[in-house]
Order: sequence, then structure tokens, then C-alpha cells
Amino acid sequence: MSDICYYCLKKSKAGIKLDQKELEKLNHSCNQVVFQKGDKIMIQDALSYNIVFVKEGLVKVHTKGPEKEQILKIIKGPSYLGIPTTIGAKTNQYSATAISKASVCFVGFDIFKEFIKNNGEFAYEIIVELCENELQFYKKCINQVQKQGSGKIAESLLYFSEKIFNKQKFKLPLTRNELGDLTCTSRETVSRILSDFSNSNIIKVNRNDISILDKKQLEIISKKG
Repeated sequence: MSDICYYCLKKSKAGIKLDQKELEKLNHSCNQVVFQKGDKIMIQDALSYNIVFVKEGLVKVHTKGPEKEQILKIIKGPSYLGIPTTIGAKTNQYSATAISKASVCFVGFDIFKEFIKNNGEFAYEIIVELCENELQFYKKCINQVQKQGSGKIAESLLYFSEKIFNKQKFKLPLTRNELGDLTCTSRETVSRILSDFSNSNIIKVNRNDISILDKKQLEIISKKG
């Protein structure tokens, strides 16, 4: 019998709480797929049968709005996708697309539900992750409404630097249009603000290569909005 789940080095905090027998059950109910950049992982309005766990890679979560598509967030594995939509709605409330090569596990909902019911430590870690995601989303909503374009772009650059890549020089995984969809601004606004930051020696821009030169100033712009 395969024991890939038992030896997996990319377990979630909840997955670490599963014992050997539970990991064996997970192994029988889990299907791992490798997606390339641009591949759809979840499609909005499609029926949801699985819990999605992003082991590695970057994924954008996006939804159709009245006028255009909106990017809700960028996630980095290891992280779950689709728990609220699978449990609460039965259909996907958003789409998810790989923006880098991504390794993704699809976990059968029935076995996931069994773990929640029978393993309190597993359930607790799932609740913690859901709460953290909700609080982050509240913060993002407030910032998108109250901050000006420069504050939104500064916040996004800091997010990629600190939360996604953990370094001050990185390749932005989004196009200017996508960064506009993430920050509720236009492509033209994104390009202008990046150019302004570059001219002020706050960042260095070479196409999608970003180097943060003055992190303190970027933090001030992000905070003041």
C-alpha cells in the first residue's frame, strides 16, 4: 500500500494531527495533481466534491463581478482551498488558477468530514486557518475601500515580499492587469504608481522583476494609504 501521505513533508497543520490509520484513509481518498501556470484548479459555479489542498506553488483566487473579474487573494502552499464553498454551498463560489507550477491534492469531502468529527485537534487547526483567512479578508476589504491607489500597491508589494517570497527582490507573478484586479485599480494606475515608486527610488522595476530599495518608505505609504 502506498504511504505517500504518511511521509509527505508538506502536510498542513491539521494534517500533522492525523494518526497513522487516518493518514492511510487520507491516502485512499486523496488525488495529487500538478498544475502548470495558467491551469484552472477550481471553476466558479461548478459542483464542489472535494476539499482542495495546495501543497506547493502560488494560486490566485478570483471571482466574476458585475463588471469584471476580481482577484480576491493570492495564496501560497501549503494552504487549503474550498472548505467553506464545499461545506456551505456545494458549488464553487470562486475560481482558482495556478500562477506558478503548483502541486495540489484533492481530498474527498466524506473523509475530510470524518476527520473533523472524530479528531478534535484536526478540527481545531482547520477552524484556526478559517478564522485567520476571514480576518485577513476583512482587513483587505477595509484597505481596498479606504486606501488610495499608492497605498494599495504598496501593501501588495509588501505582501509579496514578506508573505509569499520572504525576500525584497522577487519576480511579480501577476501581470499589470492582474495586479489591478487584486488592488481594485486599473492597469494604467498600477503602471503609473510603479513608475512613481521607481522614480522615487523606493523600488526598482525591470518588467516583472521587483527590488524593494526603501522598505520603510513603502511601509509608510502602505500604512497611510
